Amino acid sequence: MTASLKLTALTPDYFDKTIALGNRVHGDAYLTGEIIDKVYQKSLKDSLNCSYVMLDANADNRLVGFRLTYAPTKWQLDQWCSPDLWQIPIEQLCYFKSNTIDPDYRRQGIARKLLSASISAAEKLGAKGGICHTWMQSPGNAAYEYFVHCGGQHLKTYEKRWLQDSIEGYRCIVCGDDALCHCDAGEMILYLITLDRLLL
Repeated sequence: MTASLKLTALTPDYFDKTIALGNRVHGDAYLTGEIIDKVYQKSLKDSLNCSYVMLDANADNRLVGFRLTYAPTKWQLDQWCSPDLWQIPIEQLCYFKSNTIDPDYRRQGIARKLLSASISAAEKLGAKGGICHTWMQSPGNAAYEYFVHCGGQHLKTYEKRWLQDSIEGYRCIVCGDDALCHCDAGEMILYLITLDRLLL
């Protein structure tokens, strides 16, 4: 990772840049002001923040990546969760909401640095693992392969996970501007002891 890149916790100062990058990479309305504010509130617990951004100091603090993570006990089960498969109670799990890297800055270890920072904060809050719903149709299947490389285990696939979001305005870059999103989500778990070993 280049020396000009700096890691910092997500704050409202970075909301606009985070929204812009998220929508550029994933599609219009992937993030909105309302969504990012809710994510931010779920990231915070006991003066700790589980969500991080990466900035390039040599490019006017351009936001080049973010990891949005819900703190343990700050998120709830929904129809896309399979807690019977987790082996850890939800109270001891963070939730990896989104990982996004600017295409111009990929393959520099940014995603790993962001993940490590989120994990460090979550562990201090008692997390023993983390759940995510990986975008199975991401270009080159990069999202799934990255999470597996970090030790993530695939538990279950949910079809058309973001269909309702697309009905409400989200425009998936894979499915197209005029089409509803039919992408699937792979529910995955990352046991933190596994990640610690991989990051050594």
